[in-house]
Amino acid sequence: VGEDLLAAGRHVLWVSTGRSAETAARAEQAGLEDAGTMEELARRSELILSICPPHAALDVARSVAGFDGIFVDANAVSPATAREIGAAIGGRFVDAGIIGPPPREAGTTRLYLAGADAEHVATLFQRTNLEARVISNEPGTASALKMAYAAWTKGTAAMLIAVRALARAEDVEEPLLEEWRLSLPELIERSGSAARSADRKGWRWVAEMEEIAATFAAAGLPDGFHRAAAEVFRRVEAGVR
Repeated sequence: VGEDLLAAGRHVLWVSTGRSAETAARAEQAGLEDAGTMEELARRSELILSICPPHAALDVARSVAGFDGIFVDANAVSPATAREIGAAIGGRFVDAGIIGPPPREAGTTRLYLAGADAEHVATLFQRTNLEARVISNEPGTASALKMAYAAWTKGTAAMLIAVRALARAEDVEEPLLEEWRLSLPELIERSGSAARSADRKGWRWVAEMEEIAATFAAAGLPDGFHRAAAEVFRRVEAGVR
């Protein structure tokens, strides 16, 4: 996202403190300027865009509490957590949700925005590969959309991983795959892809599933689906299938 904004003529800073050498190398390759610390980033920025693992989103916001620019939280968090982040900032806040892969080409990825400054934020993404869409003036609605979307995409990934694990435990994985070849052939690749993605990124998805479960519970809906999905990804992270 930073590289995309830079290509559109924006001045983009990032913070290296606490980040890995791999992340630093990517930022340097993209041409981003290192502000060093969150305090320096806040001092020099008109807008802060937070994209991090869900469990860290609130801490990131608290680290720049009182920021006098626009803080955009684009993390996979519940509407309640999004509003808590807005309260922690204590100023201009835009709730956001990214749907799609890293925006390496146009037409693949959307940035949904909600809040009083959402229209202004959307203009900053003109001429980028990330398509900004304002859906509401009410913070929390962009996060709600992200939760509903990921409830299906990552929730079904967890289900497929669990189904394959059950089949292995009962020694019927090959018969299951054969039946899928006959009746649901797309599930063979989908289940394999789900497992590969979870191996790389499942540690991020534990908190995301917990945020989705909290979103369902707040709406008076059953939350057990996604609490179980969180446990599936927790087991993948621990190397247990």
